[in-house]
Amino acid sequence: MAKFGNSIIKGLEISEIITILNRAYADEWLAYYQYFIEAKVVKGIMKDAAIAELTQHAADELRHANMVADRILQLGGTPLLNPKDWFTHTNCGYEEPTHFDVVNILQDSIKGEQCAISIYSTLVDMTRDKDIVTYDIVSQILADEVEHEEDLQALHDDITEFITDLKKSLN
Repeated sequence: MAKFGNSIIKGLEISEIITILNRAYADEWLAYYQYFIEAKVVKGIMKDAAIAELTQHAADELRHANMVADRILQLGGTPLLNPKDWFTHTNCGYEEPTHFDVVNILQDSIKGEQCAISIYSTLVDMTRDKDIVTYDIVSQILADEVEHEEDLQALHDDITEFITDLKKSLN
């Protein structure tokens, strides 16, 4: 743990930051798996575009987990060591895919991104002017999560519009 580096944290308990970051760490691992498995089981129209998007997002979530774990260690904490703990510490949870069609998969993914945006927005507000290092990390992750939601929503909208237009043309 960087003793002098951590001395710049003002108005926050380091143990509280570690606890909150471990919750985000659990979210990132569960999000990684969510995207990974959705990319494997997704079916339907434009599934290749969805697979590409989901696979990229999985890689981003794994990168986020790494960033958060590194910060937890810098603060003198320990990232959650057992995957079972991800389920008890998560903010956003894990939704097992039950409908594999592209539209449902994208809707589930969008909900997950919206939860992540909410969590990281709170972390940005909490660390602003108090812990610049954590603030920088969670700000970067927040920007990625916003981009993910935009990408998924655009793909969802394109697919649903295509389906609607196709139905109209068949009638």
